[in-house]
Amino acid sequence: MTPPPTLLTLEDYRKYSERNLVKLARDYYESGAEQEETLRRNVSAFDRLLIRPRCLRSVAKIDTSVEWLPGKKVPFPVGIAPTAFQKMATKDGELSTVRGAAASKSIMICSSWSTTSIEDIGKEAKIVGAVLWFQLYVYKDRKVTEELIHRAERAGVEALVLTVDTPVLGRRMKDTYNKFSLPSHLKFANFEGNTQEKMPEGGKGESGFMQYVSSQIDPSLDWNTLQWIRTKTKLPVIVKGVMRGDDALLALSNGVDGIIVSNHGGRQMDSCIATIEALPDVLRAVDKRIPVWMDGGVRNGRDILKAVALGARGVFVGRPVLWGLATA
Repeated sequence: MTPPPTLLTLEDYRKYSERNLVKLARDYYESGAEQEETLRRNVSAFDRLLIRPRCLRSVAKIDTSVEWLPGKKVPFPVGIAPTAFQKMATKDGELSTVRGAAASKSIMICSSWSTTSIEDIGKEAKIVGAVLWFQLYVYKDRKVTEELIHRAERAGVEALVLTVDTPVLGRRMKDTYNKFSLPSHLKFANFEGNTQEKMPEGGKGESGFMQYVSSQIDPSLDWNTLQWIRTKTKLPVIVKGVMRGDDALLALSNGVDGIIVSNHGGRQMDSCIATIEALPDVLRAVDKRIPVWMDGGVRNGRDILKAVALGARGVFVGRPVLWGLATA
């Protein structure tokens, strides 16, 4: 096998990963909603933020560690965002990611829609010493959601991350053109043996994935749903998908333990502001009462610095992890 060229930046990894991904997988990972304006804006908005450096400040000894949650420190303010179907990128999929999380002493948020079960991910995490959170979608069948919560608890996850920006799936044109459906050798591993295990074939102007979400995910998600989840677990509950200060205040009043400012990587609604643009409004509303993180468009250390300088506890990255998996 020809060794890869020198890979220095995330853009290097993105370009190199393309040769190892089939078009269906590459388009699924890379696509955004509609005309992908939000997808592009997430990245470009960082360039409009400029740094005013201080001088004569000793950097002989620096400490990049941060308290991610009370009593839980990480060595640097970067975590692994939840991304679905990682076995489309590499054979071991989510198991490779959890090993990387352990090696970097980062936190991995496992997707509900993983191609490896939460039990197997949790088992590997215990072996390698990784910290796991679990990203949760709310299904129309609440028993399915409740069982997912309890399975995640038994697997050793330390927090639940409720995705609140996907009552319906964003219209992703590339997936529609490709009639995207999960390759036949892969499955929704957390739903093996259930009706939620398989994705329909694409057609009728919709991807198979859009049909799956329409048939399974509860579009009536509201703040009462959050209260219901809190009755089912004692784990910290973090909401992912908040983009406004007024929603952040509602999250606070409903007792959440943290907020991830996110627009789902530009995959849900087009013509939205970038997450780094939404961050200050959320931070003002929260006023340091709970941790606030962000994801979307983070591509280098400068982007991390800008988010943290604005007041974020840290950032999460998604697509760059997939590029790494496809390159390894």
